[in-house]
Amino acid sequence: MDSYKFMEGVYLYFVTFTIIDWLPIFINPEPVGIINESMRYCINNKGLRIHAYVIMPNHVHLIVYDANCDNDNLGKTLTNLRKFTGKNLANIIDNTLAKSLSSVIRSKTLTDRIRQVWQRGWHAEGLVSDTFLHQKMTYIHENPVRKGFVKLPEHWIHSSAAYWINEGEGEIPIDPFV
Repeated sequence: MDSYKFMEGVYLYFVTFTIIDWLPIFINPEPVGIINESMRYCINNKGLRIHAYVIMPNHVHLIVYDANCDNDNLGKTLTNLRKFTGKNLANIIDNTLAKSLSSVIRSKTLTDRIRQVWQRGWHAEGLVSDTFLHQKMTYIHENPVRKGFVKLPEHWIHSSAAYWINEGEGEIPIDPFV
């Protein structure tokens, strides 16, 4: 069961979704494509707005809000995003990635399914000030630099850094929180 806590009067959140046992599945285009397509679907159909994001090899960071500032809808949208992507990522893992990865997603005792891709639960951290928002955006965008994948944040293609730094376009539509 997903766990999150939204605060009354706070509508912009930093969230992280982590792959079980920190498996590096986002090193192939297909799993990244599943995340990207799912985020675009939620943007176009469920009112999700993404202010910033990064897809790392084993986790995803987002700064998000609901278009109508409806935290109940935001929670449902993020929960459904995880369920949908979890199922589709599990299929990719089973059908195209190493058997050892497939055995890991099947190793947990579950009552509602046979495979688990995302770590249980996720934490929603309310961004209550501009300072805190900028701190989290910097953290997100610098993540690939800290890991040594790129020298500059805007060089990581699975990120909103290029949008914010160079006013460029990325894989996912970015929506500044107003």
